[in-house]
Amino acid sequence: MYDTILIPTDGSEQASRGVDHGLNLAEQYNASVLCLYVVDERRHGRPPALGSVEAEHEKVEDEAVDMLEEIADRAREVGLEAACECCRGLPWEEIIDYAERDNADLIVMGRRGATNDRRTPLGSVTERVVRQTEIPVQAV
Repeated sequence: MYDTILIPTDGSEQASRGVDHGLNLAEQYNASVLCLYVVDERRHGRPPALGSVEAEHEKVEDEAVDMLEEIADRAREVGLEAACECCRGLPWEEIIDYAERDNADLIVMGRRGATNDRRTPLGSVTERVVRQTEIPVQAV
């Protein structure tokens, strides 16, 4: 049913639930796993700007790559193919672009991310992904 599952994360506890669920589904369907972290330019600024903005991006990217590799290693331990990518931009746009470019059959992500705003059922990024893509999205 699913050949390729995209699992975007921002490293938050909510997103971690999406990661766990996405990996379980990938194992169940023997699907390839795509792991994605987007350095949110709304939160960290848009380069080119001051050198401190670029340094902040690089720090966040280094931490993200380590986290993505851990997720990919978990997938590989159960015999799944896994790829990782860290990029910069607006998270919902990058998630959708990556999913479409790599022909993901399903996007599995946390209902909320780092902001964990409980006033709405879905966080802003998850809601935008659900609304703007034709690819099925499972919000965990």
